[in-house]
Amino acid sequence: MVRLSGFLVLDKPAGCTSHDCVSLLRRCLGLRRIGHGGTLDPDVTGVLPMAVGSATRLLPHLNGDKAYEGTIALGLCTSTDDLSGVVLQQRPVPALRLGELEQVLARFRGTIRQHPPAVSAIRVNGERLYAKARRGETVAPPERQVMVHALELLRWTSPHLTIRVRCSAGTYIRSIARDLGEILGCGGALASLRRTEALGFGLGQAITIPQLQAHPAPTNLLLDPKQPLSTLYPPYQLSPEEHGRWRCGQALPVPIPLSAGQVVVVLNPAGALAGMAIIRSSGQLQPKLVLDPRG
Repeated sequence: MVRLSGFLVLDKPAGCTSHDCVSLLRRCLGLRRIGHGGTLDPDVTGVLPMAVGSATRLLPHLNGDKAYEGTIALGLCTSTDDLSGVVLQQRPVPALRLGELEQVLARFRGTIRQHPPAVSAIRVNGERLYAKARRGETVAPPERQVMVHALELLRWTSPHLTIRVRCSAGTYIRSIARDLGEILGCGGALASLRRTEALGFGLGQAITIPQLQAHPAPTNLLLDPKQPLSTLYPPYQLSPEEHGRWRCGQALPVPIPLSAGQVVVVLNPAGALAGMAIIRSSGQLQPKLVLDPRG
């Protein structure tokens, strides 16, 4: 029996949830074991990596950084920090020169602290904030530290500015829009957002839902599960004898110099992904994740 395993990158359209995409892929592939990396709000489009089969176990090992292009509307505050929410306040937008706007944007680069939107998937006391918001509860999300690796101003035509952002997991572009507007004294809300990269995948690898549904053999669209790991961790290919011991979960001596604590991508004798390991202080390869264990 062939076990499906790999990644498929969807170009998510507006109007559907990330879970809707999981349900669709389950129907297309006839497989239940499917997950996604990095939830997208219903109105956000772009890169949504989908893990199929045993590749779902690799999601925690992928690069969590994301990249986005988004447009911010200045001059208003909303209940959700984007245009899907109720407008709470409208204020005039100050006459801003490009240089002045760049100076303010510089405050959002590097390590910053931000409050996630009050309507979001963040859990507080075990419950999503959007569920609390539906009941009319107002909860202040806890502040968190995030990293904005790059923030570039692409266009500025008052009251709208378009930005490109590369950031760590957990960064909310809606919060950047809100906080930018607060600093400028006029309010701000996210008008549109498109994710261009996530977990090491980009738009160039993404397919649309119509393309997925029209494909005669959607399983052929799956990407090799080792692909997004290859730039993050060094590989180690097992010999046939080592492979048998690996599948039993045994630690193995490593004949090449690797530092203790180093995470390693482990390949089977044919070069396919066999799992993940960590180097012990004794120099042995300790299995962390075995994709095809011997039952």
